[in-house]
Amino acid sequence: MIDIQNQQDDREIPLQKVGVKGLSYPVKVLDKLNKFQSTTAIVDLFVNLPHHYKGTHMSRFIEIFHSYHTDISMKRFLLMLQDIRTELDAEKAFGSLTFPFFMEKEAPVSKQKSMLSYQCSYEGTVSAESSEFFVTITVPVTTLCPCSKAISNEGAHNQRGNVTVKLKNSFFFWIEDVIKLIEDSASCAIYSLLKREDEKFVTEKAYDNPRFVEDVVREVYLALKSFSEEKSFSWFSVEAENFESIHNHNAYAYTEFTE
Repeated sequence: MIDIQNQQDDREIPLQKVGVKGLSYPVKVLDKLNKFQSTTAIVDLFVNLPHHYKGTHMSRFIEIFHSYHTDISMKRFLLMLQDIRTELDAEKAFGSLTFPFFMEKEAPVSKQKSMLSYQCSYEGTVSAESSEFFVTITVPVTTLCPCSKAISNEGAHNQRGNVTVKLKNSFFFWIEDVIKLIEDSASCAIYSLLKREDEKFVTEKAYDNPRFVEDVVREVYLALKSFSEEKSFSWFSVEAENFESIHNHNAYAYTEFTE
């Protein structure tokens, strides 16, 4: 049959990215406790298109991704992009994979178990000469305002917030370890299920660990710098956004590290 996509294009306009966007697909990612966990990802896959090509073969993106979706670990994500680049005869391939990562959490006092989701993503670029890969993890936390605690005779205002780290990946690590690192840097962790005795515990823990949004970002920064005794991230960013409980705006802080 005629393949229109392979025909010559005479407009001489190269395209930096062409491909498939917003593909919803079941995947399996690595899980520290259970080896693998099943989740659903939103996938974007692209290649560059030289000016003389009319189009690319969209179906091949899906074919290749399908062969990887039952084990889409960090390392295999780049292998998948390399296969796409080679199969489509492209100079570069690009991809992102966004998914909820679930962890079973135990309430601090009652020990009741429940699931909590964390938004994660992989993002990569590969060429014949080089590759780049980033992992992004967003963790919900509780913070309590140090200023409110210092000036109030009774109580202090607190809020839920999100802490997001983006890590340039050069060595293997567990998503769960980074999540714990972030939760330990806040006033208190978030739980899906809390009984009354747990609510007392987390309220008092947050009160004893007040954190500005700036404090959280700095604590996560320091923890990531000493994440591993043998290896460290060559680049990362940390941002925190608090959904303020006494203001009609959010509080925000951001920083990044480069070796």
